[in-house]
Amino acid sequence: MEFLPIIIAVITVLVIAGTIIALMMNRESTRKKRMMSVIKGQSSGGDSQVDEKDLQNKRRAEIAKKLKDEKADEKADAENKVTLKLMLQQAGLSISVAQFWIFSVLSMISFVVLAKLIGGGTMLLIMGAVIGLLGFPRFVIKKMAAKRQKNFLMEFPDALEATVRLLKAGMPVSEAIAMISKEFDGPVGEEMERIYDKQKIGIPLHEAAMECTKRMPLAEMQMFATGLSIQAQTGSSLSEVLMNLSGVIRARFKLKRKIKALSSEAVASAAIIASLPLVVTGGLYFLNYEYLEVLFITRTGNILIFGALAWMGVGCFIMKQMINFKV
Repeated sequence: MEFLPIIIAVITVLVIAGTIIALMMNRESTRKKRMMSVIKGQSSGGDSQVDEKDLQNKRRAEIAKKLKDEKADEKADAENKVTLKLMLQQAGLSISVAQFWIFSVLSMISFVVLAKLIGGGTMLLIMGAVIGLLGFPRFVIKKMAAKRQKNFLMEFPDALEATVRLLKAGMPVSEAIAMISKEFDGPVGEEMERIYDKQKIGIPLHEAAMECTKRMPLAEMQMFATGLSIQAQTGSSLSEVLMNLSGVIRARFKLKRKIKALSSEAVASAAIIASLPLVVTGGLYFLNYEYLEVLFITRTGNILIFGALAWMGVGCFIMKQMINFKV
């Protein structure tokens, strides 16, 4: 029995030593895991931080999926509902659809009279009527819309930066947009004024911007509307979102100009090739009309003219697709 206290003391010392060694090994293992997590770029916080980060990632994924679905739906609606009224709005025209058809009929009459004056046959008259009624007016509208979009892109980054300055000065978003609509002329002022008017009647800001993308179908305007939608759902800083968007738009605009400069030689070559047959035909028409008269007064000549114009149109379309670089 005299050895019993000694045995108990030895066991106690061993237990304490084992516990200390286990704690030290556990601490070393934890330190190694922490170092490996830092090396791998993971978070070194506790489980609560990891859970919070996972929750934020899930929330962001849900928002991104929702925005992607909304963008796909709006794109499908835009593709299916590009009406004549929407085309007139994109061109910045305030005329009605009925007035557009009146101008189209007047254009058709002008083309038919012009074809009759140059001595065209029945086929040329029909072709002039179709071009004057359906082709030329829509071509003019598309050119006006493209010019309006170009002017919009030139001033849009400045408008965004001005909005950021107003927001940092403490002005509300609605008042900042109203100020931009007054300070900027042209397409930017018009679209911002429409967004402000929509907001005054109770439509949320991001929804009003989404409606604006139908009248201004540009990737930059889509970015603006998406940024407002993200800010409305996540509560992020709107001034930071708009400033980043302004930088992206300026970079895209710079890249577009660089592409235009690099492809200018190909554009000039395509323009020369496309205009050369028309220039030669016009010269022969005024210098030696009897040589080309058979093309205008006979049915076979009209068919040949129609075929030549059709093939020229196909060639111009192919050349346009070859030099049309999208950013």
